[in-house]
Amino acid sequence: MNTGPRTSGPLNIDPALTALAAALHGEGPAVELSIGPDGQLVVGHTVTPGCDDAVAVVRTSGSTGAPKATILTVEALAASSMATAFALKGEGQWLLALPVQYVAGVQVLVRSLFAGTRPWVMDQSGGFTPEAFTAAALELTDKIRFTSLVPTQLQRLLDAPSPDTLAVLRRFNGILLGGAPASAALLDTAREAGIRVITTYGSAETCGGCVYDGVPLEGVSVRVAEDGRILLGGDTVAAGYLDSPESTDTFFEEDGVRWYRTNDLGIVDDDGRLTVLGRADDVIITGGVKVSAAHVQAELEKSDGVTAAFVAGVPSAEWGQAVAAYVALAEGGDSGGAPAAASGDHAVVHEQQWHQRLGLLAPKTVLTAPELLMLPNGKPDRLAMIERLNALHGGK
Repeated sequence: MNTGPRTSGPLNIDPALTALAAALHGEGPAVELSIGPDGQLVVGHTVTPGCDDAVAVVRTSGSTGAPKATILTVEALAASSMATAFALKGEGQWLLALPVQYVAGVQVLVRSLFAGTRPWVMDQSGGFTPEAFTAAALELTDKIRFTSLVPTQLQRLLDAPSPDTLAVLRRFNGILLGGAPASAALLDTAREAGIRVITTYGSAETCGGCVYDGVPLEGVSVRVAEDGRILLGGDTVAAGYLDSPESTDTFFEEDGVRWYRTNDLGIVDDDGRLTVLGRADDVIITGGVKVSAAHVQAELEKSDGVTAAFVAGVPSAEWGQAVAAYVALAEGGDSGGAPAAASGDHAVVHEQQWHQRLGLLAPKTVLTAPELLMLPNGKPDRLAMIERLNALHGGK
């Protein structure tokens, strides 16, 4: 979760706030934030041909390929901020604990500008730590306070031994949790501890989270296409991509509503609540059988000592594809630190349990480590983990 080496202290976000405020008022070009080689915040300005009301250009995470430059407009960001304030029952002070260059970080700044509040920046020069988060949270002065986290961060905070960390978590009026699926165990632990966690679903293409606890925000529409993919519509949808021609497969308009076609599968119940089932490309066909990677992942994460899991298909001469898993084991349950084949006593026990529970769907190759490989924005580094699983499986 470290954004790179830099001198001790939090990022100076003042230049970013100034540039974003100017763009929101139509008095400046679109802003693109990045982190320089020295770990310092770089405020860039980007020309957006054909989009005069662009405020920010935000790169997607790149978890499944090359990052795309997403154009966010005044209308989209305003709609997102208003809907977020409505869902959270108020505006307040935000703590920035995520990389500022991604959509969740940009939104902390933008929401603060709309609310007229001063965001506080956590010092991540030494990476994300419970101590740094707690120190930053104690600096918040507004009675109404919010932050955005990813599941890995929340897990670290809940595992922290300091009672001060739990106390500051309870003082937040809302903690938006997104970027990756959160396990039921993590959510139960947080809520039992009195922490107000709201799960979010969305992406840079929708100005970040636009579905809270399965319910779309005010002005956001959700439906599922015939192929099972989730479609998100409304004013929060981005203008498109800067660095590639707009594709009608990704963004389209229908009856005056702008839609974004995601790469996720889901279902919407009779009450309009969305359940995300997993990625469309997470279906593994092994020996002619279709296997949901999300289902296998959820089953692995039910095991004691498993803090997180990632499941993917790898090439197999025998099966076409084989189910493979990268599994994060709690301290004392890993195979020695560096990723390794699941050969320790804990891993053997787990594999036996998984075969009993999943049968033919159980992973044929397992890599264990203290934690998953992550991108700087807190999302799992899917490509890196798939590469390691491919190498371990060896195509057999």
